[in-house]
Amino acid sequence: MTRTVWISHPVVVFILSVLALGTSLFLYIYWYIGVSAGLKAMVKRFELDPSQVLEPQTWVVILVLSILVGVILLGIFTIYAYNRKILQLYRLQHNFINNFTHELKTPVTSLKLFLETMEKHQLERKEQTRYIGYMIQDVNRLSEHINRILDLARLESRNYETVFEATDAAEAVQRFLEENAGMFRNSTVRIHPQKNGRYPVLLDRTLFDMLLVNLVANAMHHNRSSTPEVDIRVCRSGRSVEIRLTDNGVGLEKKDLRRVFRKFYQAERAEDRSTGGTGIGLHLVQSIAKLHGGKVSADSPGPGKGSTFTLSLPLAD
Repeated sequence: MTRTVWISHPVVVFILSVLALGTSLFLYIYWYIGVSAGLKAMVKRFELDPSQVLEPQTWVVILVLSILVGVILLGIFTIYAYNRKILQLYRLQHNFINNFTHELKTPVTSLKLFLETMEKHQLERKEQTRYIGYMIQDVNRLSEHINRILDLARLESRNYETVFEATDAAEAVQRFLEENAGMFRNSTVRIHPQKNGRYPVLLDRTLFDMLLVNLVANAMHHNRSSTPEVDIRVCRSGRSVEIRLTDNGVGLEKKDLRRVFRKFYQAERAEDRSTGGTGIGLHLVQSIAKLHGGKVSADSPGPGKGSTFTLSLPLAD
């Protein structure tokens, strides 16, 4: 049973296919050269006309055959690469389903427990208010996950109508912080004054707010400190405007700096095993950045040392 599974593994099948094709080409050339040598010896022995026995295009045939084999090898490699990508996507989707189910089940279980407690016991108004506060947090958590799924579906279906307006980057961030102050009740979010005047960029306000929500939520979610902190800086870099969000969270390993923006990907953080997540937020950030003609990147000194996410947008004329 184990031996059959081992032989049917895609990597083993790919290697065996390449070896079989290469061996076939080698044996054919070896046989062809042997036959040609025999014909030459016969022509010399019986003093025959070489043009009547030997084909002058011998090496042309070998060259064409080699090219065809190369094309076949390229096709096999392409099929293998796509197969590996499909398997990787399947694993990511499988992990996403498991994690997303957990992310939905946890607040639902918590809500059920609070409601059953309030139904069975006569609680004082103070206790009722406290339980209601917990339930509101769970509802907000559910809404956050559901909205991310819906937003990603809308963006990937390309049915979202964007409306871009020239806006100062720092003012857009400041407005976002003021309008969403409730998100940061248990954390510290600071925006540092910009230098050298205004930096206008073309923004879709709804999408830009969605991008910042996911970046700030990511900084708070993957954070083990008693008070999560996020420092936001706006600066100019050539013909681009950079918005940098630096947090005091669990940080990232070097191998995860680019992978964190992949759909469903979740970095394995040694200090962050209990936080969960869906692997959608940062992918959504990247998608929104591309719609604005920009890009987003991640940097981190290492695990436990925080992270910096940089959004780069083209400067408006």
